[in-house]
Amino acid sequence: MNNQQNENSQVAFQALTPETVLTAVEEALGMYVSNLCRPMNSYINRVFELADEDGEGLIAKFYRPSRWSRQALQEEHDYLLELAKAEVPVIAPLPLADGTTLGKTGAVHFAIFPKKWGRNVDEYTDDQWLELGHLLGRVHAVGAGGPARARLTMHPQESTCSQVCFLLEHGNIPPQLQPRFQELTSAIIEQSIPLFTDMELIRLHGDCHSANLIYRPDESFYIIDFDDMVIGPPVQDFWMLLPDAPEKSLVEIDIFLEGYRTFRNFDIRSLRLIEPLRAMRFIHYMAWCAHQVLEDGSSVIMPDFGTKEYWQREIDDLGDQLQRIKEQPESFFPMG
Repeated sequence: MNNQQNENSQVAFQALTPETVLTAVEEALGMYVSNLCRPMNSYINRVFELADEDGEGLIAKFYRPSRWSRQALQEEHDYLLELAKAEVPVIAPLPLADGTTLGKTGAVHFAIFPKKWGRNVDEYTDDQWLELGHLLGRVHAVGAGGPARARLTMHPQESTCSQVCFLLEHGNIPPQLQPRFQELTSAIIEQSIPLFTDMELIRLHGDCHSANLIYRPDESFYIIDFDDMVIGPPVQDFWMLLPDAPEKSLVEIDIFLEGYRTFRNFDIRSLRLIEPLRAMRFIHYMAWCAHQVLEDGSSVIMPDFGTKEYWQREIDDLGDQLQRIKEQPESFFPMG
């Protein structure tokens, strides 16, 4: 997509009106919907709550142009459909009138999902940790069965190196702080690469934290929002759920793995990837903010992005995280 096309796509995305949304959804589904068109919170996409003529809730997600290619979006849908076919509790996109799941209005792709209510859980019980192990074991059993060539590969030598280069070019890092940023990110990458040697990389949710798990008392947990689907190590999909650092969460890890191993094996060595993955997430988040500033002129989440104060804070955090990577134990559990 050239710059002019990208600019036109962004204008069309920002200019989505309720009339445009309702028309696009009705044409895609081949059915009428009610006049309800309620915008929902979303930092990246444009998301709307709708309802069909019978009052059944629908969620229409209009994907931000330039973030994902059509192939990447299709890989997300394919994974969700595979999971749904395997009866894993996810919310898969609805089929459209043309037999696909990915619609398009102008230059903007969109999908339509059934609405499901549920609540987030802040602190998990032992039984819920076991359920989460079951859920993610099933998600990964399906994820290991196919490729996603258009999706990011979560590896320090690939995704993180690319994001660091992007930040140095577009992150507005003050010149006096750039050497320290480069020094720390290079050290984090250098320390992390050996830990990824021989680690399994599969299709993952990629952003599995408590806000992306909804609990339905009669059905247990649903895992939602596969926008950040990646190729990466399975441990990526549960470390953000832990209540503390891994060495202080051994009981939760043990219960989780009991459930996970009901459906697939787990490489215990990959627990040493948690601290590198945490550092990589810091860098990923910085790059995500930089992309928003480049496209929109500001970051919704970090209004001070690019300031000296912002970068000093982030550099301090990277320094602390590098120490955690260096000081973590060789193993968390016996290897037998």
